Amino acid sequence: MPIVQSKLRHIVKVPECIYDVSGININGKRVKSLVFSTDVAVIANCNADAVIAVYPFTPTMQITKSIIEVAQKPVFAGVGGGTTAGPRVNNIALDAELNGASAVVLNAPTKTRFVQELAEIVDIPIVLTIVSLDEPLEERMLHSGASIVNVSGGKKTVDIIKALREIDKDFPIIATGGPNEETIKEAIRAGANAITYTPPTNGEIFKEMMERYRIQCSQNDD
Repeated sequence: MPIVQSKLRHIVKVPECIYDVSGININGKRVKSLVFSTDVAVIANCNADAVIAVYPFTPTMQITKSIIEVAQKPVFAGVGGGTTAGPRVNNIALDAELNGASAVVLNAPTKTRFVQELAEIVDIPIVLTIVSLDEPLEERMLHSGASIVNVSGGKKTVDIIKALREIDKDFPIIATGGPNEETIKEAIRAGANAITYTPPTNGEIFKEMMERYRIQCSQNDD
């Protein structure tokens, strides 16, 4: 495939092995890779298919709307479900849909009954996060009203994916890719349909860039 790239743009690229997944077709658009970030600069300069915007603060439309405006790709918006629950989450989820989010993401503690209620309110897919083998996996995946599950189980991620695939071989699964290509490949082999990639931070990107600048300056001095 021919590659054409601007000289001035620095693109954060997802690992090539992610493209081995089947992907998930969401309203006609296939998603294989999701960048896990709320940094609008990284999001605007990343080649991931979509954004999963989940963060450890109370969800607000100000944050969600800013990410949607910058992303120019599908945004899976975190709307709470753990610390933030009840009617507030319903309102945030509906606002996210009306502002252009492609899906909403609920945290792991969200009660099954609440997911079912939200499914009656929003038309976009609900992504339910699963973090442990101790959860009622069949109920969470097949009977909660969620359209997709998002596996974020740390070192147990692959085991959770395998357990879910024993329950249903076709249900859409997003999984955290882990720290390197081998953990990504393990998640794919276990049955994940899409992979979440955690990009380097601005600080890490700047560090690498500054090292190049220092080398260039040193060479110019010589």
